[in-house]
Parts: sequence; C-alpha cells; structure tokens
Amino acid sequence: MKAMKKVLSIAVCISMVFAIMTGCGKKQFEGTVRVASLKGPTSMGLLELMEESENKKTDLNYDFQMYTGADEILPQIIQGQVDIALIPSNAAANLYQKTEGGVEVIDINTLGVLYMVAADDTIGSVDDLKGKTIVLTGQGTTPDLVLTYILEQNGILNDVNLDFRAEATEVVSVLSEDGSAIGLLPQPFVTAACIQNENLKVVLDMNALWEEVNPDCGIVTGVTVVRKAFAEENPDVVKKFLEDHKNSVEFVNGNVDEAAALAVKREIVAKEPIAKKAIPNCSIVSITGDEMKKSLKGYLEVIYEKNPAFIGGSLPEEDFYY
Repeated sequence: MKAMKKVLSIAVCISMVFAIMTGCGKKQFEGTVRVASLKGPTSMGLLELMEESENKKTDLNYDFQMYTGADEILPQIIQGQVDIALIPSNAAANLYQKTEGGVEVIDINTLGVLYMVAADDTIGSVDDLKGKTIVLTGQGTTPDLVLTYILEQNGILNDVNLDFRAEATEVVSVLSEDGSAIGLLPQPFVTAACIQNENLKVVLDMNALWEEVNPDCGIVTGVTVVRKAFAEENPDVVKKFLEDHKNSVEFVNGNVDEAAALAVKREIVAKEPIAKKAIPNCSIVSITGDEMKKSLKGYLEVIYEKNPAFIGGSLPEEDFYY
C-alpha cells in the first residue's frame, strides 16, 4: 500500500511539473493589438468587432484607429506603431518591398467596389467614354489602376481624359454641382452621390468590366496585413484576430440595419439610409488561405504587367502570403 501511495505521489508531481512547464511555454498575450484601417468598406467589415471591443466583450484587447488615406497608415507600420492594418492591395505590396518582407497579408477584406456614376443616359458601354472626362481619386490608387487597365484593354486609354481629385468626397461634390460630369467612385460614396442628386445613377459596373477583360482574376481592393515580427511572436493572436474579423464580416453582411447604425456611429457613413443601401454592394469579405493567395497574386500580376511601380517595382515573394 505504501509503495502504491509513493508511486501515485510521484505521478501527481510529474503531472504538476508538466502542467507548469506547458503553461509557461504558452504565455497568454496580455498586450494591445493595434489595428489601423481606412474609412470606407475596409473598415465596415470591422464594425461589429469594434463594438464588441468597446464593450469589453472580446478576448483580445484591441485599439482601432481609422484614417482617410493609406499614406497615414504605412509609416506607422514601418515604425512598429501598428500591428495589423487594412489597406489597399497595391499599398500592401509596396509596403512589403519597403520593409524588405516585413509584412504579410492575412486576408482579403474587400473585393470590387468601383462604379461609374453619371446623369448621362448615353453611357452604356466602355466605348461610350471616348472623348469624355472622368473625375476620380488620386493617381496610382485603386480607382486609377482599375480604370486605366479597363480602358487600355478596350483600346481607348488615349481617348479618355482623367481628372484626379484628392478624396472621393471631392468627386461627389463635382457630380452634385455639374450635371454633365462623370465620376468613378467606390461604395459607399456611389450611394451617397445618387441620394444627393436623384439624376445620378450607376452607368458602368467596373467589377463586371474588369471580369470581361480578365475572367481569371477579379479586383482585390483591400487586404489585411500584419507585421511579420508581430505574427511570429504572436501566432495565436493573429489566428484569433482572423476569427474575430470573419465573425464581424458575417455580422455586417447578415445584419445590414444594425451595421448601418454602427457605420454612422463610427462616422464612416453620414446617414443610415446611405449605409443600408451601400453595405450590400461593398463586397465586404474575409478570404484567407489558398483562395486569398490565388486571388491576390493574380490581381498583383495584372498590376505589375501594367506598371511595376504601382506595387513597388517587383512582385512580392511567397512569404508575402500568410
């Protein structure tokens, strides 16, 4: 009996030591996950997660910050002030080159969201844009890349004038003031412009036009990147964020009325009616793994063939894909 008790005691001690060693080897993350995103569709997928985090209902402690331009976010990633960022896909490729492979893409958060808006009833095809002026946001951004690619593939790039503005709100202003203007806008600005001026309407779907000239690869507007050093140190945190992001995206797409209210609360959209109409057309997703890699890689290859400078001069290596 004494021998049996001794054996049991030893077994218990070994179990306790093993448990302590296991616990020490798997230290729980106690810091703050700093997340930056752009005001627009890329942030809309985070709406429910932002709300849950604010109400202390998330396992991780998040700090969400939204910006109007990617140029405000990129330096913070480089300097280690942001851990995870939701940015345009070509900006992510540029960042990969600037940091010499210091970031990884963990998911695609937004697909095609671009539409041509005008009051002109004569525009029904790409050819109808010959001799026209298109108002759009900054040179080298996603709208510019998508439009010039489509025009080029249809052989009319030199027949269309491009008028660049700093922000989408400026394009909306032009459309509201000039009844003959044609604008290229992403959602939710498309819906906002059409509500402000009832004569405006979507005349061309850029996503459909892209697929006509490139059926093997759709538009990948926005992706989520993580600093590689952060991911290597905290793989469980990245995994948990991806779960949280996916759940938030599903909530937003499945509960439009509630998501619209949150979009107004976060000042992404000015009014709920605009958000309600826009969200179903914002192509909000959370695509990971092989599907993410195939879609993003194909999209970046198209951009690279058009102008390598748009993605930092060369295509990202395999370690760009998480």
